[in-house]
Amino acid sequence: MDKYIGYLQIIAAATLWGLLGPISKYGLQDGITPHELAFWRASLGAVFFILHSAKHNSLTVQRKDIPIFIIFGVLGIAVFFGSYQIAIKHAGAAVSAILLYTAPIWVAIFSRILFKEELSPAKILALGVALTGTGLVCFSGQSGDFSLPLTGIFFGLLSGFTYSLHYIFGKTFLKNYQAATLYAWCLPAGAIALLPWVTFTAYSPVKLAVVVSIAFLCTYLAYYFYCAGLKRLEATQAAIVANIEPVVAAAIAVLWWNEQLSASAYIGGTLVISAVIIIARIPAKPKNAAQPIIDN
Repeated sequence: MDKYIGYLQIIAAATLWGLLGPISKYGLQDGITPHELAFWRASLGAVFFILHSAKHNSLTVQRKDIPIFIIFGVLGIAVFFGSYQIAIKHAGAAVSAILLYTAPIWVAIFSRILFKEELSPAKILALGVALTGTGLVCFSGQSGDFSLPLTGIFFGLLSGFTYSLHYIFGKTFLKNYQAATLYAWCLPAGAIALLPWVTFTAYSPVKLAVVVSIAFLCTYLAYYFYCAGLKRLEATQAAIVANIEPVVAAAIAVLWWNEQLSASAYIGGTLVISAVIIIARIPAKPKNAAQPIIDN
């Protein structure tokens, strides 16, 4: 029974992450800028995690780790959140979610360089499949004659790269800290880094609902469910289940926003997700390694 609860928690987290793009489009359509959405996601999400950590007396960190948390907050939070929102604006929620899942390519490369993990034939196969799928998504565009703008492609790929940094960060620091503690420190750093780029606009009820939903549902609650699920499942099992995120994002984008993709884009998305599953099914040799703290 405990295992099935874990599956449900990971599914809940992935579903909440899948809502990020479609919900963000409501705010973008209402005039809020991508950087403003990213700022509120980081800052309000930080409030929820700080309250969580304070309640459990887990806010204290070692002084020597604070500069690293700040650097990661800039790259892994500010650049990641900002680039993903820009990709959603220019490429749509469905394509952005697919491009986000190029992250395992960078994870495999970083793991090889930093942790000397073996780049096995299965990993090489997965990388090739992922690159092929990404190429199909980038150059096929949406249905009809419309082609995806280079801005959307660039920032979609950048979001995948910066998302991959969470694996390296988590593998290093989850040995000594709770996930909520790391978020409580890194999210404020990311919010501060985003602040100079933000142009604040007047807030309607729609905008307020969007920023609160993104911060609470797609950030705090999603990460809470994901970490809870990791306690009940192996990391590989959790990673495979979490791959429903781009599927959820694409399905909701099509239903809510009528983002009709071309056939080759669907094939490309399927290849990217297939590559992630191949990588996720490869067992990690160091059994005591910490797990990633974030999936989107």
